[in-house]
Amino acid sequence: METQPQRPPQQTVIVGGGTMGADVAVVLARGGHTVTVVEPHADKRARLAPHVSDCLAPQGLGARAAGVTAVASLDEVHWPAVQLVIECIPEQLPAKQRLFAELSRRAPAEALLASNSSSLPISTIAQGLAGRQRMYGLHFFMPAHLVPLVEVVLGANSDEAGAERLMTLMRGCGSVPVLVRKDKPGFLANRLQHALAREAFALIDEGVATPEDVDAAVRFGFGFRFLAAGPVLQRDHAGLDVHCAAAATIYPTLANAGEPARVLREQVQRGRLGIKSGGGFFDWPPERAAAERGRYDRLLRRGLELLADELPPIKP
Repeated sequence: METQPQRPPQQTVIVGGGTMGADVAVVLARGGHTVTVVEPHADKRARLAPHVSDCLAPQGLGARAAGVTAVASLDEVHWPAVQLVIECIPEQLPAKQRLFAELSRRAPAEALLASNSSSLPISTIAQGLAGRQRMYGLHFFMPAHLVPLVEVVLGANSDEAGAERLMTLMRGCGSVPVLVRKDKPGFLANRLQHALAREAFALIDEGVATPEDVDAAVRFGFGFRFLAAGPVLQRDHAGLDVHCAAAATIYPTLANAGEPARVLREQVQRGRLGIKSGGGFFDWPPERAAAERGRYDRLLRRGLELLADELPPIKP
């Protein structure tokens, strides 16, 4: 039998080698891409290779880490071979707009340009730029190499054929892409997440429940079921008539405030920002923070094992 020639690996550039950029590099390397990470800070470049190797090794894909390299500037990228660029720089609109203007000049005409922004619409980033039709949101969730979901977001001028290319590409990396057809703030998953968070913090504000009990209600109640079925499929399991009747009673009483809850604003005002500042709703001394990060990652990995049969296969 005649063997088919192997396709050359996808050439991908990731701009920004911080926490998110490094994890996105793992995702792309997992799918067999050749990845160049552009990161001006030498310390972050030095941490990249061991991080990618450590993340891929448990999956038996350690050899693919060799496909990831880091450079200090856009000038060091071999642009003619690039097929995809993913921006992972801080959430500052002027900086992103300047970068995309530069990318539109450097990247080949057929290359796709994507932003990992979690809050800035790709339509806003691409406004006034040439080649807006090849610009997309490509939103990963932390930690990107453990959370399968990635949102492919269409801007006002984005070509849908390019979005389909991105969807196929991400499936080949073992990710679960969803197509977001309208560039709304928060896209899809964060809108759902913030709707839940608004009600959660409102209940804490009202004294209905403690932060600990809110977390328990989600993790060990309906959130536990979400591993098996999302909110739409779960309602089919429960019965749409039951849900519709309950909604008629509950919806009028749900929080609809246009600003963050008091208990959340107060924590931020006090500088209690969560694990990164040593405290948020809970105290996080260094030892406890390290243990919590380890626990969190272990549970996410176990979740991936449970869902393995429903995830796209990684491209050989």
